[in-house]
Amino acid sequence: MRALRIDVFTVFTGMVDSFASESVIGRGRREGRLDVRVHDLRTHATGVHQSVDDAPFGGGAGMVMSPAPLFAAVEAVDPPRPLLYLSPAGRRFDQSMASELAGTGGFSLLCGRYEGVDERVREHLVNDEVSVGDVVLAGGEVGALLIVEAVGRLVSGVLGNADSTTEESFSDGLLEYPQYTRPAEFRTWAVPEVLRSGDHGRVRRWRRAQSLRRTIDRRPDLIAERGGLSADDRELLEEFELLGPQGGGGSTSRL
Repeated sequence: MRALRIDVFTVFTGMVDSFASESVIGRGRREGRLDVRVHDLRTHATGVHQSVDDAPFGGGAGMVMSPAPLFAAVEAVDPPRPLLYLSPAGRRFDQSMASELAGTGGFSLLCGRYEGVDERVREHLVNDEVSVGDVVLAGGEVGALLIVEAVGRLVSGVLGNADSTTEESFSDGLLEYPQYTRPAEFRTWAVPEVLRSGDHGRVRRWRRAQSLRRTIDRRPDLIAERGGLSADDRELLEEFELLGPQGGGGSTSRL
């Protein structure tokens, strides 16, 4: 068994290493399925204060991460490629990209801080840039942790149940269906009868229909990316009275 190696370059090693030592990612590391290595960029900084940033040429607010310590940190380790820089200008990270990275032998993440990195880092050190959404964060660490978890849980054996990664949101371009557990009735709210019926075929159809309905209501863009509803999709929604008027709204279900 070869572990998936993920190298993370950051000025906050404790934040990253602590997160990667917990829950399923931590278990994956302990079992040798994930090899998460965290590298301190300050180790390769010069000066008394081990600064990794400096004022930008041309003036402006904020500081910029200098190229020398970043290049030195990466070159000292020779990490697995691609080396991805966390940046709002990067490719949008999604489940498809998570699956893509999980299938590699390994990859690396560079966490920026301050106003970003010297452009020469983007042009000559990293292989690509990745964004976790149109938000502004203080640095790339939170985004890196998101990527580590999303990718790491897809590695074989990291999750106890292999089906967990195939029956969840985005695995088929749809949001996940509703989930219930005991008790069968809580206060006045009962678990749908179909889930207690023992009819596994009907349960599968109900779940698929619920995924479709939830995606239509909450993420219609995902339905559009699939080319709209197929004839089979419509038939399934009709079976559980989820299609709605003219194939549109409606969210009640015959259970």
